[in-house]
Amino acid sequence: MTTPTTVHGDKTDYLVRFENVQKSYDGDTLVVKNLNLNVAKGEFVTMLGPSGSGKTTCLMMLAGFEPATNGEIYLKDRPINDVPPHKRGIGMVFQNYALFPHMTVAENLGFPLETRKMAKSEVKEKVQRALDMVELSQFGGRRPAQLSGGQQQRVAVARALVFDPELVLMDEPLGALDKNLREQMQYEIKHLHEKLGLTVVYVTHDQTEALTMSNRIAVFDDGIIQQLASPEDLYEKPDNAFVAGFIGENNTLKGVVESVEGDNCTVDIDGTKVQALAVNIAGQGKPTTLSLRPERLYIRPEAGKCPNIVSGKVLEQIYLGDHIRIRFDLLGNDEFIVKVKNAPGSDHLTVGEMVDLGWETEDCRALDAS
Repeated sequence: MTTPTTVHGDKTDYLVRFENVQKSYDGDTLVVKNLNLNVAKGEFVTMLGPSGSGKTTCLMMLAGFEPATNGEIYLKDRPINDVPPHKRGIGMVFQNYALFPHMTVAENLGFPLETRKMAKSEVKEKVQRALDMVELSQFGGRRPAQLSGGQQQRVAVARALVFDPELVLMDEPLGALDKNLREQMQYEIKHLHEKLGLTVVYVTHDQTEALTMSNRIAVFDDGIIQQLASPEDLYEKPDNAFVAGFIGENNTLKGVVESVEGDNCTVDIDGTKVQALAVNIAGQGKPTTLSLRPERLYIRPEAGKCPNIVSGKVLEQIYLGDHIRIRFDLLGNDEFIVKVKNAPGSDHLTVGEMVDLGWETEDCRALDAS
């Protein structure tokens, strides 16, 4: 699909603009294809996608570490393609922290200020403020090797913020942390963004991270933004099968569009008729992929309660504390997942039994056939 180009009105509303930006490393293959993306001041925009999708390349072009092959990148309406990285006034946080091991924490934070020829008193004041911001007030005299991974990442974030940049770029900054610390840092960065009114462009392949932190998410695949939307819209209203499969857990069913009635359509799956929302289909008689979220399914629905009721075979049940994950063989898909809340009185299912599953038409999205 084409990349969205405008979201917030007039161009002057944006801090960052990519206009028809392309990138090729070999002069032949485009790793970024006609990128048009606008970032408003104060937004937290995440570039999300699998490895090789073009997201990190876009961030590196914005930072100035990679030149754009074609197109123009603007910062506050100023073209910056020919502006060197150190003159763009952009804060940067990397996955490997990139701290100077021979310097103390305070010296690491003071370095970008000293290169800007700030007075020593101002440097000291800004360094202390940045340390306070990330709750490391007492760690200024330590070296990076004397800090935990989470503390080092806080220092890296503080260094990116210490000179009050208009824009902060973060490239997989939490990738080296364990699960609990990673989740804690997600909230800390989110709260810093909200408290300071920062503009953040963030790169990750972790969809949970993107959903947790972002105002908007640009989902990349093959150098193209497949969808640009809020976390809620990406999850609830995916535009195509790639986005539906990449954002959250998703069930797919393959079928053929039998008829189209307004916003809905009837899909034939090997003789079984299913009602779906006609979101992105090629038309009557064409193949389609149905998208269904595991938590939007009913087990043993009452007759007439759902427009779609289909019988499936229970293959596996996994206890996950607050919910139970049940795998079915349904309409040719033996990886069809249903999530049910673990609560007193929940239905007991037996592996091997046939069980009716139901769903609403609006929860079943007919998308491209990929």
